[in-house]
Amino acid sequence: MNEHQQQNLKRFSELAERARQSGYYTYSSFHSGETASLAFEVASESEMKIWGGMENSERVIVRFGNPEDLSYDEDFPIRVLLIEPKQAKFAETLTHRDFLGAILNLGIERDMVGDILVQNNSAYCFVLEKVADVFCRDLDRVKHTAVSCKLVEDVPENYLPKRKEENITVTSPRLDAILAKVYHLSRTDAKALFDMEKVTLNGQICHNPETILKENSIVSVRGYGKLEYHGEERTTKKGKTGITIWRYI
Repeated sequence: MNEHQQQNLKRFSELAERARQSGYYTYSSFHSGETASLAFEVASESEMKIWGGMENSERVIVRFGNPEDLSYDEDFPIRVLLIEPKQAKFAETLTHRDFLGAILNLGIERDMVGDILVQNNSAYCFVLEKVADVFCRDLDRVKHTAVSCKLVEDVPENYLPKRKEENITVTSPRLDAILAKVYHLSRTDAKALFDMEKVTLNGQICHNPETILKENSIVSVRGYGKLEYHGEERTTKKGKTGITIWRYI
């Protein structure tokens, strides 16, 4: 575990203990799913919840506190912003990198910001509630394009990540075999991903390449992508296994 991971683990431990002692929920800032999975080392599943503002967010917040123990529930402190050109016909081509750069130029730390969903030179952005007003007040330009920034309730369906159904045949239903097939890797290279802690399964780092997936499991592989497993469909005459996945594109 590197120094950065150790620092995050220490912070998660402090937040978990504060929730236990204080009787109220505590929240982390935004993290990658891989980093957020470290929280499972300091708290049980009943004591924490991970959420980024939408299903299968890439960047998420960890909430510590057991609703049964606390006897109440509450929403995550996440707000949604719409950033769009004031005059669309004069807008430059704006990318995820451009929107993120404009945000960081405001002096906002990266961990205050979740996923940024870009389409047609506009972006929906998940941010911590405590910095939402700063965006609305100060974010007026992305590159050379004048923009407006306002709070909205949710993200339109057409901005959400797309999934593509794929039916594939693998030599084994083991996770390393599935990743090798999906991402065109050798079995050796697929196994190496587990040693490098690049594979997360349902939000937790997965170290076991022999894992057999359960239906609706979510697998993320840093540097490669994300997929959702939907079970075995058939066995071929040669003994191979046909499975169905949804690949995020």
